[in-house]
Amino acid sequence: MLSDLVRFIEHQDGINNKTTLTAMVCERFACVKDRSVFYTREFAIRFCKANSATLSNTVLSLSALQKYDDIPFIVCISAPQKNYLLLANTTFLSKISHSSQTLRIDNIKGSFNGSDIIRQLDGIANAPENFDVLFGIHQNNTFEENLIRLVYNTNGIVPTGRKFDVSAGKHLEHIMNAPKRAADFGASADYVDLLNDLNERTNKYENEIFVAALIEDVKIRGEIIEYIISGDDEKKRQKIIDYLKTGGVYPAFSNRHLLGDYAKHYPNYYTETDIKTKIMILSSAPKGYNLDKMLEFLAQHNTVFMIFLIGIDYEQKSIKTKLISLFQKTLIDNTVIQAHWAGRNSRGVTQFNGEAVKRIILNEENKINHESAIEFLNRILAL
Repeated sequence: MLSDLVRFIEHQDGINNKTTLTAMVCERFACVKDRSVFYTREFAIRFCKANSATLSNTVLSLSALQKYDDIPFIVCISAPQKNYLLLANTTFLSKISHSSQTLRIDNIKGSFNGSDIIRQLDGIANAPENFDVLFGIHQNNTFEENLIRLVYNTNGIVPTGRKFDVSAGKHLEHIMNAPKRAADFGASADYVDLLNDLNERTNKYENEIFVAALIEDVKIRGEIIEYIISGDDEKKRQKIIDYLKTGGVYPAFSNRHLLGDYAKHYPNYYTETDIKTKIMILSSAPKGYNLDKMLEFLAQHNTVFMIFLIGIDYEQKSIKTKLISLFQKTLIDNTVIQAHWAGRNSRGVTQFNGEAVKRIILNEENKINHESAIEFLNRILAL
C-alpha cells in the first residue's frame, strides 16, 4: 500500500491544493482522521502546504508522532509544481524545535518543524525510492532510543552511558590484535565447533523460526529468533514456542544485554556471537552492535566477536546461515556508523547494509583483510 500511496500522490503533482489532495488520498486509501494525521494500518500521513520542498512550519507534536512511530510516518509537502514526500519517524528527526524547553526522557513535550526532518541519513536520501531501506533502518531503533538522542540534541542533556576508555592497561594492544585473533579463530577447530553448535540449534527449531519470521515487528521478530536459538532457559523457550503456535499474550522475556546473544568459552578463546536475521526478500538493514561494548570486549586478550547470519528465504522454503567475524571484509565495507547519533556520550551503534548481508549469506566466506580491519578499528577509536 505504501508504494501505491507514493505513486498516487506523485500522479497528483501540480494539483497545488492541500485540501483537495488530502480528500483524494483519504478516499483512495480509506484513511482514518486523527486531528491533523490520517492513517491506515500500513502508514500515517500529514499534509503540509509550502512553496517549495523546503518546509519550516510546525508539523506535529512528538507525543502525537509516538502513536504512529511503528509504521511509516510520511509528511507530504504540497507545493505548486510538485508534491514532496519525506519519512518523518523519530529516526529521521534531528531535534525538537517548538515549545520543547521541558522535553525530558520522562516528559514528552514539544513539536518538530519541517526543517527538523533529516533529508539524508548516512548517505541515503530521504526520498520515496529509499523508503523501504530507510524504514528498515528505523525499525531497528526504538522510540526510547530516539527519544534519548532527541532530548540531547534539543536541550543538551547528556544521556547515561560513557565512551569506553582505551588508554588503560593493554586495552589498545588487545583491540588492535583483534583482527589476528579473529583470523586465527576462523582457521581453528573451535570455529567449526561453534558453527556446528549454532547450526544444530537453528535446524532444531527451523519450523519455529519460519513462523517467527512472519512477525512484522522487527524488534520482536529478532528477539524471538535470538532466544529460540541462544536462550538458556527451556521454560522460557517453550513459552515462546507456544506463543508462536497459538498466539495470545506475548510472553515477557529478556535476552542478554551484553555484546552478543550467545557466549562460548574455549581454552584459547572467549567468543561472543551476535545473531542477525535477514528476510531475503525484504530491503531490511539489520542493526549492528554497540561500538563501545565491542571495544570493551575486544580489549580483553582472548576475545573474538562473531556474527551469525540467518537468511530466511520464503520462496525456496530454506534457511541459510553464515558465521563470520565482525572484520569480514564485505561486512566492514558495508557497516555504517550511524552519524545521526553523533554527540551522544558514546561512539554510537552500527547498521549493516541489507544487500551486502544477503550477498554474504549466499556467496561469501569468513575472509578477513587485515589492513581493512585495522583501518576500521582506527576509524571507530577516533570517534
